[in-house]
Amino acid sequence: MTTRILVVAHNHPALHPGGTEIFAHDLFGELRSRPDVKALFLAATDRNHREQRPGTSFQTVSADPDEVVVWSGHFDRFYMSQIDAYGVIPQLQGLLEEFRPDVVHIHHLLLLGVEFIALVRRVLPKARIVMTLHDYYAICAHDGLMMRTTGRERCTGASPNRCHSCFPAIAPDKFLLRERHIKTMLGQVDRFLAPSQFIKDRHVAWGLPAASIDVVSNGRPDVPSAPHRPSPDGRRPVFGYFGNLNPWKGLVVLLNAAQQLRADKLEGFALRVHGGAPFQAQTFLDEIDTLLADTAPQVRRLGPYQRGEIGALMADVDWVVVPSIWWENAPLVIQEAFRHGRPVIVSDIGGMAEAVRHGVDGLHVRADDPEALARVMREAADTPGLWSRLVAGIRPPPTIAAVADRHLEIYRGLGLPAHNLEPSGPAADSADRGAQAA
Repeated sequence: MTTRILVVAHNHPALHPGGTEIFAHDLFGELRSRPDVKALFLAATDRNHREQRPGTSFQTVSADPDEVVVWSGHFDRFYMSQIDAYGVIPQLQGLLEEFRPDVVHIHHLLLLGVEFIALVRRVLPKARIVMTLHDYYAICAHDGLMMRTTGRERCTGASPNRCHSCFPAIAPDKFLLRERHIKTMLGQVDRFLAPSQFIKDRHVAWGLPAASIDVVSNGRPDVPSAPHRPSPDGRRPVFGYFGNLNPWKGLVVLLNAAQQLRADKLEGFALRVHGGAPFQAQTFLDEIDTLLADTAPQVRRLGPYQRGEIGALMADVDWVVVPSIWWENAPLVIQEAFRHGRPVIVSDIGGMAEAVRHGVDGLHVRADDPEALARVMREAADTPGLWSRLVAGIRPPPTIAAVADRHLEIYRGLGLPAHNLEPSGPAADSADRGAQAA
């Protein structure tokens, strides 16, 4: 029996290469390659990446007919609500009716709206709805960060009054309405997946039933490991940062640590910063530009990169540093580093601390503490045998093929409907062509 799967994300990695988009798209590609699966990828976007096109909400990003982008320029970020009842919602309904998926796997509801869950349930009452919890958008109105809006304090839980203190212009009762609205929609999901135990625990504390959430690791394509950088003297002083640049990823903390290492004249010290800074405030861009100028030439900003370039970029570094100051869930960069045999220096919070075993395959450091980070980086560069011992302790992350197997097991364990009616129409036809091409 063929299983029809609609994979849904809040953007396409060709437009916004974030970790959620990348993993969702990689999973879709692996699922589509299976002979007993027909898959369609649905991404949402807005004018930050694309302009609206007349006549339809749907767009394409490539010649691939199995990947569709829906333009969603009318979205209420506070309530996570899709308010375009005359454009986006009817067209999404038409896509569901044509493709008729057995499984709708939602990786994010940003831009689509939490009502998409109810739409699926109404149009396809027998379909199974699966949702991966990649971040805390449902819990936190501060862009899902669980960071207070003043200072750099991490938040441990949401409540109407606590959230009101972050947003004084919004009354506490509106936060209560937001929570109840989102929980009502999420109550129609058949199974949640959590890439870390940490993010599961946060959502359980917020009110989701623990029994409805399975912890399932993300995975990466099985690619050859990059060679290690030659080091005749055994020292390992070259560090790499990979990922988007924003205030919460901790780049400022890392650059402040680099200032100390440069001032201390750490022999051979180098830091390579890889990644773009889309949609960031000018004040943040100015701050990192100043820090980069102060730490040159030991620190070099090398700009955005493509997924296929990661192996070559990893070959030039000894360590990967993940200095985020917010509760990261399961950063793909950690899995990328382990795939290429690089130990990781990581903030000791959230899913980062869960993914990296201190003293086994990496090192933990106090979050948001440049002095502590500089001290750990100095130890990493100069301690004889430490790098080799940590490299030996690395366990390669699950392959995307193994993770897709686990997802299929979960889908089918939910008891999939048997459709008596073959779907028809453009969406179904595109999925059929994609399955034949695979």
